[in-house]
Amino acid sequence: MNANLVGIAIIDIVFFTLLVLTAVAIIRQRSLFAVAMLSGVFSLLSAGLFVTLDAMDVAFTEAAVGAGISTVLMLGTLALTDKDETKPKRSALLPLLVCFIAGAALVYGTLDMPPFGAADNPVQTHVAPEYLERTPTDIGIPNVVAAVLASYRGFDTLGEVVVVFAALVAVLLMLGTTGRPANKRNKE
Repeated sequence: MNANLVGIAIIDIVFFTLLVLTAVAIIRQRSLFAVAMLSGVFSLLSAGLFVTLDAMDVAFTEAAVGAGISTVLMLGTLALTDKDETKPKRSALLPLLVCFIAGAALVYGTLDMPPFGAADNPVQTHVAPEYLERTPTDIGIPNVVAAVLASYRGFDTLGEVVVVFAALVAVLLMLGTTGRPANKRNKE
């Protein structure tokens, strides 16, 4: 095996290990502030993993939305709520069972997928060769991913940005104030 591939595999294993440790830490926390901070760390680790997979566009989105906007919104929400999680009154068995069934269904859905990175995968043989061939002459920039997102799929990318912006506005409206100062609102 190539030494470069071994190095990348080691980096991927380190990222996955850190992601699992962060997820376990999030589950065990009762302080909502710590959960918000660890969620930001989880998003940054995910962005780093996406970089090792050469998915820079997804990494930028994860870093901006996951670690940036989501963390700010969670901290804003914490300003309006309690700082600690309350103990659940019911058993966690049913939600755990639902998560297990959903996870099993997702794993089952991936069993018939083609091998990751294989040259004969549909994603490698359908549209990708045409994009790789036409991008230098059609767009004139060396980054094919940026060319696809900004030009070939420009309206789709615009739609995604509008959806993210609309979600941000909706969350800000839900967290919005009634026009009264915060200290008067909390006393009522």
